[in-house]
Amino acid sequence: MPDKTFEIGRMFADAAERGGTVRIHLDQPLQLAPGRGTETTVRDLADLVDELSARLWAAGVRPSERVAIYKTNNFDIALLACAVSRIGGVPALLSPALPAHIATELLRRLDKPWLLIDAGKIDSSFGGTAPIEATHRVLLTAGREITGTTALSGYAGAARPEPVRLHPRQPALITHSSGTTGVPKLAVHCGDSLWHRLLPQKLMAWPIRGRETAALCMTFVHSRFYNALRVFLDHGNPMVIAADHAPERIGRLFARTRPGYVETHPNTYIDWEELADAPLAPLGNVRCFGGTFDAMHPRTIQRMLSASNRVLPIFLQLYGQSETGPVCARFFTRRGAGKGDARFVGIPLPGFVKLRVTGHDGKPVRRGQTGHLEVKIRSRILTYLGEPDRYADQVRGKWWRMGDMGSIGRLRRVRLVDREVDQIESMDSNLEAEDILMSRLDELREIAIVAGSSGEPVPVVCTKGERPLDPERWRMATADLPPMADPVRLPFDEVPRTSTWKVQRPELIRLLAGGKA
Repeated sequence: MPDKTFEIGRMFADAAERGGTVRIHLDQPLQLAPGRGTETTVRDLADLVDELSARLWAAGVRPSERVAIYKTNNFDIALLACAVSRIGGVPALLSPALPAHIATELLRRLDKPWLLIDAGKIDSSFGGTAPIEATHRVLLTAGREITGTTALSGYAGAARPEPVRLHPRQPALITHSSGTTGVPKLAVHCGDSLWHRLLPQKLMAWPIRGRETAALCMTFVHSRFYNALRVFLDHGNPMVIAADHAPERIGRLFARTRPGYVETHPNTYIDWEELADAPLAPLGNVRCFGGTFDAMHPRTIQRMLSASNRVLPIFLQLYGQSETGPVCARFFTRRGAGKGDARFVGIPLPGFVKLRVTGHDGKPVRRGQTGHLEVKIRSRILTYLGEPDRYADQVRGKWWRMGDMGSIGRLRRVRLVDREVDQIESMDSNLEAEDILMSRLDELREIAIVAGSSGEPVPVVCTKGERPLDPERWRMATADLPPMADPVRLPFDEVPRTSTWKVQRPELIRLLAGGKA
């Protein structure tokens, strides 16, 4: 990796030069090119990225201009982002799950960007009327003609320009935070910061380079997806890329493709627990499960590892955030998955990360004492777009305050306690209590403990099949835990979530306060 910069616009072309015939299987056809089907190669996708970049250039997109992508969920989100990057534009990735009013606010912060969107998304989010007042120009990626938009397909066959390279410290990609605390923040990445995220991840994937089929089923608007994609493109692994994470569809897909590496969101893994005993053993060939975005429940890790028929499968867990990339890593085996502290999220990546714990006064605390987790890392974002003061509030010299409470114990083991904003005075750790209850009650599909109107812990639970929760089983499971209010049962689909399926706890608190749960 001699360039020491990661430009997403170049990764397919670079991989095609090394091994263009490597296979990539999609779970559904590309929305903007349905005739290509679901079986493709690295070279075919590199050619499509080049073709899309030519259309964008012909439409008028130029280097350093922001191009928002807010469209129906499909892998073509990533290909469009790469095409924008190839000509020096700055892709701004907005989750398809964002409601229209949030998306419009983020478009406002982007200061009238170009917008790539499809007709179906305009219908579902904007009632059939393109948001032309919030954008510079709207380019339609698929679907019928809509007033105020220009079809990207109209530029098919345009001359292909030479790739444009940005300075490594120049804004190159914009993603948004999970939005667990309200309107998401727009995180500005550069080629240098993305490269420093990529390097340790390439090293960790070295043992399975080129050998295992890698299956990625995660949001296409998070920086983690582009790091994972680049890792396996560089290593020459065949890939399976899935947009639909429903267990019944994933089960059929994995039974056919037999992936050796699998990665998805933590809460999606919970839904995939039912695949552990599914016919045809869809997870039977998995050698390594990857978990990022959030800490995992031990029960779920055990179910995944038990589903594999490999001799020594592992579950690799990375802890970090959108603003920093990976900070800590740990792995689980079948033997160790059910033992130890589930709140232990690993050790800081040696040679890449420095981590400390500080008190409310900003001074480092003693080993083992709980405080604010702060990290010194080269992969940190440049800023929050439109919110520089909010970014500056988390900077402590060269250190970045992550917004999590935790401690560092023996051998630099990092223990995550809670998010700062989610702490409840009467509980040492909401997350730990949730882990315990998920392990004790198999019928739980999700649990989030939030603060009630008087500050008391209120467990909000979702059950498998939306079945009633047995009060006696609940009483026995919580007997040795801090006192909590009676559980509130909520249908799984009514729980407010982010693009990576994290529970939006502040929104959940508002639902409780308004009597809507």
